[in-house]
Amino acid sequence: QAQLVESGGGLVQPGGSLTLSCTASGLRFITYDMYWYRQIPGKERELVAFINNTGSNTNYADSVKGRFTISRDNAKNTVYLQMNNLKPEDTAVYYCNARKWAGRYVQLWGQGTLVTVSS
Repeated sequence: QAQLVESGGGLVQPGGSLTLSCTASGLRFITYDMYWYRQIPGKERELVAFINNTGSNTNYADSVKGRFTISRDNAKNTVYLQMNNLKPEDTAVYYCNARKWAGRYVQLWGQGTLVTVSS
């Protein structure tokens, strides 16, 4: 059964750093584009970062550009989100998403990991 498992969330002070990981199993990871989303309770899920299947193309939300870096290791079936200079407004549950086109969109979500930025 295909699944995505996130890890690395936690409590960090403003200005601090965290690295989130998302490891895939049960799917051919290199064929999937990968996304990180975040969601604050009561608000819509927000796209944070994107990386294509080979890692050659990335894109970021304006709110995190210059602070967050998405990367992937296809040998380890893992995508990362390096988050620097964290702000209280980055507090959210972070989800990874795997997506590909196979005649229709096929996608899978992880269970989410909570990031809290607070002093």
